[in-house]
Amino acid sequence: MILLPTISPWLHNTPGSFSALMDLYERNYIQIRRLLPVMPPAAAVRVSQTPGGLDLHLRIIERCRYTSELILTYQFGGEDGPPIAEPDLRIRVYHDARQAEAMTVHLRHDLVFSSHFPDEERMDRASLYRRWRMNRFLYKWLSYCLRQGHCFTEPLIHPA
Repeated sequence: MILLPTISPWLHNTPGSFSALMDLYERNYIQIRRLLPVMPPAAAVRVSQTPGGLDLHLRIIERCRYTSELILTYQFGGEDGPPIAEPDLRIRVYHDARQAEAMTVHLRHDLVFSSHFPDEERMDRASLYRRWRMNRFLYKWLSYCLRQGHCFTEPLIHPA
């Protein structure tokens, strides 16, 4: 009798695995499209405000046929100097593949997303895991923003 190994459904989504990362990219795309139903043109700046919540700032860095890059952040302070962006995420949206990837995540305490491993094999694994953590952070933060009621809509244009 030959016994085939049973494959658990959670095995392919092991945190830090390639398949889990691809799953996050897809989930992040869905969240981004809920937050931003219409992708604005390049250089557009939008602010989403909710009662009792922080203002969510969006800046479109690049807009192409198949990809867009944007910055999503809260901004603090600014009275005595420039505003502090926290968290400050640069996100690439792949329109054709329907995926969104956190390219960079800047936090004041950036220890969460930076890791240094000396040997190459561990560095590749660490890079995959670091990307998974950044995109997991993006997914959780987008979920929070949506629960707060944030949504970027196009400004109304009234015909003359």
